[in-house]
Amino acid sequence: MSTPVLLDGDRLRARLVDSGPYAALDVVTVTGSTNTDLAAAAGRGAVDRTVLIAEEQQAGRGRMQRQWASPRGHGLFLSVLLRPEVPSTAIAWLPLIAGVALAETVVRTTGVPAALKWPNDLLLGDDEQWLKGAGILAEAVAGPDGVAIVLGMGVNLLQRREDLPRGAGGLPATSLAAEGAEVDREAFAVALLTAFAEVDDCWRAASGDVVRCGLLDRYRRLCSTLGQQVRVELGADEQLRGVAADIDATGRLVVRTADGKQTAVSAGDVVHLRRA
Repeated sequence: MSTPVLLDGDRLRARLVDSGPYAALDVVTVTGSTNTDLAAAAGRGAVDRTVLIAEEQQAGRGRMQRQWASPRGHGLFLSVLLRPEVPSTAIAWLPLIAGVALAETVVRTTGVPAALKWPNDLLLGDDEQWLKGAGILAEAVAGPDGVAIVLGMGVNLLQRREDLPRGAGGLPATSLAAEGAEVDREAFAVALLTAFAEVDDCWRAASGDVVRCGLLDRYRRLCSTLGQQVRVELGADEQLRGVAADIDATGRLVVRTADGKQTAVSAGDVVHLRRA
């Protein structure tokens, strides 16, 4: 890998905290996991919209405790502590609306085609071969000031394709650079966090109602899972096969099986089989 240019925390704070929508932001050179660190900070009363960015994570993780490779200076590995005043039933939408902000930022800043694989993966490329470029993980943390959400995003920016691991579920990994984009890490961090604050503001203003604020439609337009024949791994020996027919208002994937029955799935590992 090339020698990384590290992020400047003072410049990021000037753009995102001093004159931006965030309350606090720190950049550390190396840590185990930004989600773990912010979860601990939540227990100490860290405020809404606190951001932690790590140049390198040594124990980065995704859903189902999968390891996320986080090489120093080549990606964007961040977590945001959130204390949204929305109904508890709306909280499941946080990783999905983060996906909207991420995919829209990629397309707007780089021109690389981007889509979302339900519930939390950013795909780069095209319908012929989507590759995994980022993952999102949201975790609830109980503390003295109530429940907070720690939302983590790991985005592959500058890695060469040969330096990337194989993605979860057999999906190959890629990066924005591997897809032909020229990426300034600081500019991308500012663009992504600004976009996330905008969708978060929209979501909160609508009290978490993704239909009223338009985020459900935005997610559906970006979701490459819709219209696919899928296999949803629900447990060790349980799976559901069918066509991904919809995303409902609670963020669940609606799968239509061969007998016409529709089942809404709130969690599971989805494998795209082919387009229906």
